[in-house]
Amino acid sequence: MRFDVQAKVAQNSFDYFEKTLITQNGFREYDVRWLLGKEVNPNGFLVLGKAFGTFARKFVKESSVIVGHDFRAYSQDTARSFVVGLLSTGVRVVDLGLVLSPMTYFAQHHLGIRAAAMITASHNENGWTGLKLADGLSSTLGPEGISQFKNLVAGGNFLTGAGTYEAYEDIFCHYQADIVGRGKVSRPIKVVLAAGNGTAGRFAPSVLREMGCEVIEQDCTPDWTFGKHNPNPEDIKFLHAISAATVEAKADLGIGIDGDGDRIGVVDDRGHEIFSDKLGLLLARWMAPHVPGRSVVIDVKSTGLFYCDPILQQHKIPVVTWKTGHSYIKAKVAETDAFAGFEKSGHWFLNRPFGRGYDDAPHSAAYVVRYVADMSKPLSELVAELPKTWESPTMGPYCADDVKYNVVDDVTRQYEADRASGAKVAGRRIKEIITVNGVRFVLENDSFGLVRASSNKPQLVLVAESRGSEDELYAIVDHIRARLAATGRIGEYDQEMPERKK
Repeated sequence: MRFDVQAKVAQNSFDYFEKTLITQNGFREYDVRWLLGKEVNPNGFLVLGKAFGTFARKFVKESSVIVGHDFRAYSQDTARSFVVGLLSTGVRVVDLGLVLSPMTYFAQHHLGIRAAAMITASHNENGWTGLKLADGLSSTLGPEGISQFKNLVAGGNFLTGAGTYEAYEDIFCHYQADIVGRGKVSRPIKVVLAAGNGTAGRFAPSVLREMGCEVIEQDCTPDWTFGKHNPNPEDIKFLHAISAATVEAKADLGIGIDGDGDRIGVVDDRGHEIFSDKLGLLLARWMAPHVPGRSVVIDVKSTGLFYCDPILQQHKIPVVTWKTGHSYIKAKVAETDAFAGFEKSGHWFLNRPFGRGYDDAPHSAAYVVRYVADMSKPLSELVAELPKTWESPTMGPYCADDVKYNVVDDVTRQYEADRASGAKVAGRRIKEIITVNGVRFVLENDSFGLVRASSNKPQLVLVAESRGSEDELYAIVDHIRARLAATGRIGEYDQEMPERKK
């Protein structure tokens, strides 16, 4: 039958239009993502719409669903298929059209609708598609919700009804007014803004100009081939391009935004890349006097400087470490009533009084430029005031979805054995093992290495930070890489360590 879910359908065939393709590997920890044509087809999105309409009515107790989509060649078509599926379940569809993910989350608050779907593959390369699904205000599906959704898709027992459709075209005006209404910059700020030819180029420059910034646009024109580089703030090529433009323009800073607008990457006035965890620490310091005693949440990839920061300690700010992933950190920020959550990847979750607790790159960028404007020093000097550490980029070696968690479990056991035996990594003993998400081993001098499974791609994630030296950083990374290579399950890395400074 037409809507029986299949695990394999030839793309260049009649079956591609007459059958439904949805592979099981697309249902991940907190997102759903597939390669279009190979793992999901348009009929698949129709069935996904049927399932989410049923999910919204049964589990969210919501009869309306907001829908938005990102800027990819196929996103509007997949969104339309999804909407048809939603309508068949009897829900009211509010279609935002082309938007950023955070604009979808904002629309939920603005319109009072607790269910939403964003058709996006975020920062994944071309060919990927997927969904971010909301089951409440500032809440997206975690593992339990994804499991429920997956079971609905597989079971095929969908609610039926005559849904209604409306296009809502004014959301950006309200979204921009909300950000700018929190305050403009206190002095002139020049910003290079890079969108990687993705969705953010349609919206983010306007937000920062309304903030009072001079904006130099870089790759803000639309190009769904993403010909220069993937719009990913952790991609070194993307950051290097922003760095060059920032130095050339003599700008105060450069900002890069990812493919669906919920992640930020920043370079300072000298063109030096600032990993988002360290920039998050600077903002947390700035915000702390206004929220004494409130916690801050960081992910396991983030710098260890949060734990010993004197300003956070002065204002009695507890630091909560939690799993990497936008749904995880968003939920932990809400659970602990933290004033903010920061991920090394560039997801920032600014909570009251600074935001609503969801990840929003233009909103985060607005706070960065306010921060730079309010301080009397260039951003490079502010960063230099932090204790010196050496951080690796986030590296992703290929590891198949069906084995990646087993590989991480195996590596975890090895590092736990190293700690027990007193074996050394980079010449130092392991003093602590953190297993809240993969394995983060902490050395005697608080340097660390991390291995975890990617939640949205067939990859592992490798990150390291040294408190001692660049040489120690490379030694930690080399140790992890050798251990992973020994598993025989690791493929090509998505990016490599930069060349050592001479």
